[in-house]
Amino acid sequence: MSIFLDHDTRVIVQGITGKMARFHTRDMLEYGTKVVGGVVPGKGGETVEGVPVFNTAKEAVEATGAEASLIFVPPPFAADSIMEAADGGIRYCVCITDGIPAQDMISVKRYMYRYPKGRRMVLTGPNCAGTISPGKALLGIMPGHIYQQGPVGIVSRSGTLGYEAASQLKERGIGVSTSVGIGGDPINGSSFRDILEQFQADDETRVICMIGEIGGPQEAEAAEYIRNHVTKPVVAYVAGLTAPKGRTMGHAGAIISAFGESAAEKVEILSAAGVTVSEHPSQIGETIARVMQQAA
Repeated sequence: MSIFLDHDTRVIVQGITGKMARFHTRDMLEYGTKVVGGVVPGKGGETVEGVPVFNTAKEAVEATGAEASLIFVPPPFAADSIMEAADGGIRYCVCITDGIPAQDMISVKRYMYRYPKGRRMVLTGPNCAGTISPGKALLGIMPGHIYQQGPVGIVSRSGTLGYEAASQLKERGIGVSTSVGIGGDPINGSSFRDILEQFQADDETRVICMIGEIGGPQEAEAAEYIRNHVTKPVVAYVAGLTAPKGRTMGHAGAIISAFGESAAEKVEILSAAGVTVSEHPSQIGETIARVMQQAA
C-alpha cells in the first residue's frame, strides 16, 4: 500500500483551464494518474487534455466518482476552492497555490473541522509540490521521473529538497513509498505529525525521511510524536543553519520567532528524540542508506 494515492485514485483539478494547470494535468496523465475531471466556474462542458470540465467540485465528484483534488486556483480564490472540495466530498486535497493569506487558511481549517473525523478531508499544502506514490499516481508538480518505487516515505516542507532526497535515493537504488509536500506556509493543512502517523501505519514504508526548515513549532511537535509513537527509523534534515533570527527566509513560514524555531535548536530536539539527522542536504541519501543498512 501507499498513503493517500494508489493506481485507482480518481482525481479532479480545480482551476484546470489555467496555463500551469493544463501543463501539469498533461504531465499527471502521462504519468498514469487517473485525472477524471476539472473544475472552473462558468466553464462546465469544456474539455482540457481530453478531461471534462465542471462548474463545481460537487458536480465533478457526482459525475466522476473523484476522491482527490489538486488546486491550481489563484490566491484570492484558493481558500474557497479548498472549502468547496471539502463540501463536495473530496477525501484528499493538495493545494499548490502560493500566497494564500493566513487569515483565509484559518477560515479553511475552521471549516474543515465542521466535519466529523471520519468524513473530514485531508489537506496538504498550500504552497507545496504535491504528493506522489511512485509508479502509482502523481498529484502535484514534481518531476515524476526522479522517483523510484521503494520503502522510504518522504515528508517535506520544501519541494526542492524533497526532490533532492528522492533523486539521491534513486542514485543508490533506493525507492520511495510516498513523498508528501506539506508546504512552507505558517498555516497549512497537514503537519509533520499528521504525515508521520500515516507512514507509521503504512506497511510499505520502512524508513521515514523528514525535511524541515527554520520557523514554526512543527519539527519540535514531530520530535515528541516520534519519541512516543514512531517505531520506524527516521532520518531528518533541517534547512537554515545560517539563517538570521527575525528574518523570513524563502517560505512565508520560515521565520525564527521563538525558542525551538532555529535550525540548530530543531536539530537538537530531533536528535534527542532518536532521529538521525543529516548534516548537509547532499548527505540525505547517504544517511538513509546507512540507517537502512543498520536496521536490516
